Amino acid sequence: MNEDIINLNRPKSKYPKMSIYNRASIFSPFAALTGYDDSIKETSRITNKKIILDEDKIEIINYKLNNSKNKEVCITYFIEDLYKDGGSYKTINGIIKRIDNLKKVIIINNLRIKIDDIVEII
Repeated sequence: MNEDIINLNRPKSKYPKMSIYNRASIFSPFAALTGYDDSIKETSRITNKKIILDEDKIEIINYKLNNSKNKEVCITYFIEDLYKDGGSYKTINGIIKRIDNLKKVIIINNLRIKIDDIVEII
């Protein structure tokens, strides 16, 4: 009985032969929970709380703002996080082009920064 099939030719497939790399990818692991890794990374991302300035510090910042128009300054300000509580602090160097007291923003390097978010001016 075994002699009947030993001498037979192997059947030809109608599909092209797959490379070893492609065959291995069939058996590679997959993410059963789509987005789970991103969720873990987002949860572990650390944010800072916004510093609440006292009246003296606010006066100093306002004084420096009013005397720094068209001068080179270094400003540290708070950026609120869009996805979770808190945010981060960023420092920018540049020349203050405009101070808008009505909207409470300054324009530096074509960037609008809320005056209430500024924590330090050098």
